[in-house]
Amino acid sequence: MNGGSVRRIEQAKACFGALGNIAIRSQFGGYGLLADGTMFAVIAEGELYLRATESLEPAFRERGMVNMTYLKRGVPMVMRYYWVNETLWRQRRELFALAWQALCETRKELKVKKRCNGRLKDLPNIDASLERQLWRAGIRNVYDFRLLGARESYLKLLQQQKKLGMKVLMSLAGAMAGYHHAALPNQQREALIEWFEQNALLPCFEARPEVRACNSHL
Repeated sequence: MNGGSVRRIEQAKACFGALGNIAIRSQFGGYGLLADGTMFAVIAEGELYLRATESLEPAFRERGMVNMTYLKRGVPMVMRYYWVNETLWRQRRELFALAWQALCETRKELKVKKRCNGRLKDLPNIDASLERQLWRAGIRNVYDFRLLGARESYLKLLQQQKKLGMKVLMSLAGAMAGYHHAALPNQQREALIEWFEQNALLPCFEARPEVRACNSHL
């Protein structure tokens, strides 16, 4: 660790201590700055760069802050981290506010990513068995599932397993909405029943009365 980075790390710890427990780790050839485990900045070659989410980038650019460039195997990579110049360092209150924004927005972004890329079985109505069926159909995580929607996911399951009842469709719709299939609004249930009758075409559900009878047991 060079002297410039050492001094800057100590300066950053003093400035951002109120954000939480400040720690460092190796990152991008420099040092990541973390507050209670969330990285919100990077120090490289004695300079500080604040992390920007998509929502923060316009504000950082309006201030004239420029992107960090990181050489990866000799290829320059423009990073979503923005340089803190000496003028901003002298405006400690404003710098702290920007770092707080960077930390809060990063935490929000990480929560969304975790939710989107999480296990399917963590959703309502999806147990390990249904998760395995979805995997075999090429739907590997929550992001894939939300991208397709309940109906398209059901059709993909039908390609793998021909005899699927309406309960699976209702379960997928409930998982998409975030609650148990029994709590689906009546209007949505009726729309799913109609779609099922028109598109699923399973032999054991061809007659409308049977479909509605099956639905009454969901």
